[in-house]
Amino acid sequence: MPLVVADTSPLRFLVEIGYEQVLPRLFQKVWIPGAVARELRHARTPFPVRQWAENLPEWIEVREIASVGFDDDDFPGIDRGEWEALELAKEIRANLLLIDDRAGVQAARAQGFTVTGTLGVLVEATRSSLIEIEPALERLGETKFRKTPDLFSQTEKLAHQKRKNYE
Repeated sequence: MPLVVADTSPLRFLVEIGYEQVLPRLFQKVWIPGAVARELRHARTPFPVRQWAENLPEWIEVREIASVGFDDDDFPGIDRGEWEALELAKEIRANLLLIDDRAGVQAARAQGFTVTGTLGVLVEATRSSLIEIEPALERLGETKFRKTPDLFSQTEKLAHQKRKNYE
């Protein structure tokens, strides 16, 4: 199984739409840094997500990251949770980072990490016959998830395409 580290937004949106249970089925365990755990419990986070984060499932592993080294000026566009997710990924030598934010994705890829986000998880869950993509996207569309007009239709097409060497 791959070592997977998650930032806040993929967890938040998967919990918000009721699809968080695909994560342990796809990855067995997901690591999160302390900053992500705190962001999931923040007062501005939707109540169902805060409630879930108060009693994290056993497949979530939380690891505190030392605060030394983080400076907003050195990492433009990257928040504390994303920075800690990158640091944790380096520490445990993760195979995959779950991040939605564009700046976080770019920073992770620049450091050599494979990255996917909420939509990538939903595509993989569909390809693994764990979910149907259409209801998941419909529910996601009712959240504050940022999308472009064609994003969900492209995601649907990807979910239904067979990957090379997948089936």
